[in-house]
Amino acid sequence: MLNKKNTLATSLAALLTLSGVALAQELPLKPLADDDERYYWWYHQVQTDEVLANMQKIVGAPATQMENPPSEPVKIAVIYPSLDVSDFWLRSYLAMEARLNEMGLPFEATQFATNMGDNLLLSTYSEQVARSDDFEYVVFGPSELQAQQEDIRLIMDSGKKVMILNFDTPLQDWGDDQPLMYSTFSHLFGALNICKWVVENLGTEGTYAMIRGIPGGVDDQRSGGFRDCIEENSNWKLAYEHYGQFQREGGFAGTQQILSGYPEVTYIHNANTAMAMGAISAIQAANAQDRVQTSAWGGTGDEIEALREGELMATPMRMSDDVGVSLAEAIRADLEGRQDEIPLVFLGRIDIVASDSGPEVVDAFEKEAFRYTGIGTLER
Repeated sequence: MLNKKNTLATSLAALLTLSGVALAQELPLKPLADDDERYYWWYHQVQTDEVLANMQKIVGAPATQMENPPSEPVKIAVIYPSLDVSDFWLRSYLAMEARLNEMGLPFEATQFATNMGDNLLLSTYSEQVARSDDFEYVVFGPSELQAQQEDIRLIMDSGKKVMILNFDTPLQDWGDDQPLMYSTFSHLFGALNICKWVVENLGTEGTYAMIRGIPGGVDDQRSGGFRDCIEENSNWKLAYEHYGQFQREGGFAGTQQILSGYPEVTYIHNANTAMAMGAISAIQAANAQDRVQTSAWGGTGDEIEALREGELMATPMRMSDDVGVSLAEAIRADLEGRQDEIPLVFLGRIDIVASDSGPEVVDAFEKEAFRYTGIGTLER
């Protein structure tokens, strides 16, 4: 078995040198020695550079009008945990909707909303959509990809074209028969970015704790990637790990345990928005703001407000609307017969924003990230 640090180092090297694409039906697989230890492939194993770079260029530019839009609206189902504290999910939908309108592509979209981790309801919606003849495309946002892979497979087998939100890890079980596209931001790259920021801004020594999400691919990268990076690049010591299930309550309860049981902790790493908001509440309730700092994940509206208020130290901020725009552009490319221009894994931009970056910097990032969906926390 390969050392996990070496595996992460290999993945980091690939992140910095590769970021491309391939047809979902003909994966240009680049095998790694530890493939049999994972249920997924790293995105850089199944992609080449050119197609992803082209799609990123299209996504970053204003839309162009379709010359021959379909005469009937395209039917789209969206199954995702948009009731979660994070507004990432809803922003992805709203950005897709705005981009489709901007390019003049007629569509009808039906949303099937759940809470994060509500796998039973996700399965119910999946069966409903799979049986229906009303949908051509399905956007699916899993709480955890492996846990919902049978639901997604059911929809794919019904003949619908599926795009998966928030994952960049194509499942090995599906071989060449993959969804139309995965669209997200690199969880590992975000972990490495916040790790670098912590070392550069908080120093090379200290004691920290982590509020992790749900065991699986996302948390392995966001939390595990951060932990291994910190271990390799500093003398920070990990005191405690708490699984908060990507829920606000989990972040609150875990932080309470950290504050009472590990007073030496000065920094808490959170793997998503909801848990970070819970951690902030627990820190404030304990009046521990002067001794404990915390980071979040994603740069959602709630996080931006917490940064401005000085409640949140820093976050890996996604240029959030990139994902929704990529969904719209993938549908358009498919309708226009340009399937070879659709990356199997689309990756949006991500950077670190901190409370001490200054209002002008935070404002600029926010305007770019939410260029279609609007500045500020979404009203839901």
